[in-house]
Amino acid sequence: MIFITAKFRVLPEHADRWAEISAEFTQATRNEPGCLWFQWSRSVDEPNEYVLVEAFRDDEAGGAHVKSEHFKAAQQSLPPYLAETPRILNMTIPQDDWSRLGEMTVPE
Repeated sequence: MIFITAKFRVLPEHADRWAEISAEFTQATRNEPGCLWFQWSRSVDEPNEYVLVEAFRDDEAGGAHVKSEHFKAAQQSLPPYLAETPRILNMTIPQDDWSRLGEMTVPE
């Protein structure tokens, strides 16, 4: 799978509305057949920073995502709300879902 984590620093005056601002893009991406997950979280240390964790089935699905109309629209509509260019980690890993953290096993 293609595993991506990106950090978005949102302008302070828009930080509380980021989920609403990015909602159309988020939903359209989640609806892509090759999207495994697309999840936003707000940093507990930096209130204007959102972390996006996303995964796509394979290179083909990742390519389809960046070529999609909703991605192109987001490239235009989201940057005016940002304080800086988002930072990203992007890698291919030989998994198709999350693994369990063995060092913190919870009895079932």
